[in-house]
Amino acid sequence: MAMRRVVFVVFEGFQAVDLVGPHSVFHYAQQTAGGYDCRVVAPRAGAVRSSSGLPMVAEEGIGDLGPGGLDTLVVVGGPGVNEARRDAALVEWIAEAAAGARRVASVCSGALLLATAGVLDGRRVTTHWARGRQLAEEHPELTVDCDPIFIKDGRVWTSAGVSAGMDLALALVEDDHGPEVALAAAREMVLYLRRPGNQSQFSVPLWSAQPASDPVRTVVRAVQDDPGGPHTVAAMAARAGLSPRHLQRRFAAELGLGPAAYVERVRVEAARRALTEADEPVAAIARRLGFGTAETLRRTFHRRVGIAPGEYRARFGPAEATSAPGKDVPPHTISGG
Repeated sequence: MAMRRVVFVVFEGFQAVDLVGPHSVFHYAQQTAGGYDCRVVAPRAGAVRSSSGLPMVAEEGIGDLGPGGLDTLVVVGGPGVNEARRDAALVEWIAEAAAGARRVASVCSGALLLATAGVLDGRRVTTHWARGRQLAEEHPELTVDCDPIFIKDGRVWTSAGVSAGMDLALALVEDDHGPEVALAAAREMVLYLRRPGNQSQFSVPLWSAQPASDPVRTVVRAVQDDPGGPHTVAAMAARAGLSPRHLQRRFAAELGLGPAAYVERVRVEAARRALTEADEPVAAIARRLGFGTAETLRRTFHRRVGIAPGEYRARFGPAEATSAPGKDVPPHTISGG
């Protein structure tokens, strides 16, 4: 089997989990299927301090390794990324290494380094939600979508922050060896195989901006308190004391989406929680949360999350709902994102 060289790029002030999590996924995959040669490279070989103060040792500097012979280039993120982007030699090396690699990936704000090197031009990408605005403003040539935990655009993969890098690495392993090898790595790490890339980084309080006015705030609170309530646009407008058209404009201005879209997202988030917390039938969840039918929930859930409710429950639901006699399933733990 040909050895795939996976090179992780670190710098002073990198996020330790961005490196250790994905590196460990490849380590466990190597034990199962072989075929990986993982290296850690920095501007200079030696100790590199992470943002938490935890030192790591880069086996090689960029001048020692050279930009060629890579299968996968993984650029990690962290608070030190802004300073790292000012290192012209590092940025040039990343551009050259990325050009010769079969695929390129970033974890968290590592996307900023890839963007500075011109690797992401014209692509749809993601990063940690706290860095999304910076990435979009500094690089208008990109389509920045900070909802998914990872995005694959051609040979370039980008992920959200911290533990989302492990989901990305599992996806890369699955891309190389298929789901069984990735599943073995996930089991060893007590992770699920795997959170789908379209899964949102956000819970309701994070993905939505906060309402700026009392009428919109009143409506938002009512939707969050009772996602399955009768939240038609007309009903919400009446609750806010506004016309439906005025409510649409206020929602768009204050929250960045319309009232119907807001209700749908809140309901999908509520459905996700319901699917993971209890063995309630999908049809009952659909009725309780305002979807009406199980088929409507299925279509909406698939469009928003990327998988069907039944598959989501199988991956993330309670053990009694996902286990079957004689079937080995991963433990019920989810890596944070």
